[in-house]
Amino acid sequence: MQEETVQPQKAENQPSSSLEEQLAAAQAKLAEQREQMLRAVADADNTRKRAQAEAANARKYALERFANGLLPVLDGLEAAVKSADLSGVELVLRQLVTALDKANICEINPAPGERFDPYRHQAMAAVEAAAEPNTVVSVMQKGYGLADRVLRPALVTVAKAVEKQDGNPISSSDSD
Repeated sequence: MQEETVQPQKAENQPSSSLEEQLAAAQAKLAEQREQMLRAVADADNTRKRAQAEAANARKYALERFANGLLPVLDGLEAAVKSADLSGVELVLRQLVTALDKANICEINPAPGERFDPYRHQAMAAVEAAAEPNTVVSVMQKGYGLADRVLRPALVTVAKAVEKQDGNPISSSDSD
């Protein structure tokens, strides 16, 4: 009989430890599922933010191809205005410039003496000049930008350091 009473006690202890193990397993599973849910929510939020940024960039630069196609027309009209007195061509040029302004297309036309910016200017030649080295001497062709992008850099002539007789370059400010 003693064995019978001992066996039921063991049987009672087993289910209670089994319940504790089941509770611990359920809590671990709950924690794991909570972590997975938080990661899924964060991933969805990141995807939403990325899509919003891409949509904003698409709106911002939608006219880039259009603007690149109009730039040669603008250049041709400017050349025609310089060569002849055609009031109609001047009117078309003003209208085109106005249309480009409305499309947020801005001119990149550095002034002589302005510091050379390789992101906005393209050096076509380097000439010895009285100006500071690495500054714009003249503009061969204006550049254009759309928002913060450069559609076409300004083609410029850049000042270079004046060379001494022995061939060592020095800046014009060093020679007295």
